[in-house]
Amino acid sequence: MCGRFTLTVDAHQIREAFPWITVPDQHQPRYNVAPSQPVAVIPNDGNNRLDYFVWGLVPFWAKDPTIGNRMINARGETVDQKPSFKAAFRHRRCLILADGFYEWKKAPDHAAKIPMYIKMKDDRPFALAGLWETWHSPDGSDLFTCTIITTEPNDLLKDVHNRMPVILPEEVYPLWLSTDPAEPAELKSLLIPYPPDQMKVYPVS
Repeated sequence: MCGRFTLTVDAHQIREAFPWITVPDQHQPRYNVAPSQPVAVIPNDGNNRLDYFVWGLVPFWAKDPTIGNRMINARGETVDQKPSFKAAFRHRRCLILADGFYEWKKAPDHAAKIPMYIKMKDDRPFALAGLWETWHSPDGSDLFTCTIITTEPNDLLKDVHNRMPVILPEEVYPLWLSTDPAEPAELKSLLIPYPPDQMKVYPVS
């Protein structure tokens, strides 16, 4: 799973990495993004803007928004089949911006877990494959939420964890953010491990 990540760059650096989106000036660097917090997303609503959705997807049909606490990740292998995700996978996709993420590796003696930080070798920000939903509250307000899609680990991370978030390359952004429904098979072909030779991992305190 992916349970913590970072976006330590400022608004100017995001504009440099994603020059085709509008980024609010008030964006602040984040060093330990956790579930239930707002995360920086680019939804496929045709507006090409950075927005902030709560991490933990609440399906539109949910009776209680606390279901989002269990929906921070969606497995890429079954994302088109699960009732909580299949409608969003077809219609409501997003990029979730990050510049690193954390996983916990079992120590050799299994007595503890070692926090590991994973990022690109050139330290640039990247985009995670995500889904988003709008939940209509009984009080009339709307809650915008999202989830991160995961896949099997690449060769760099397979000794750290059995899952990793799907990192999308720039050339597939237009397809992922299309406002038109896409074929599930075409979308699922994008949900693969990112090339390990472009990434680095190291322990942190």
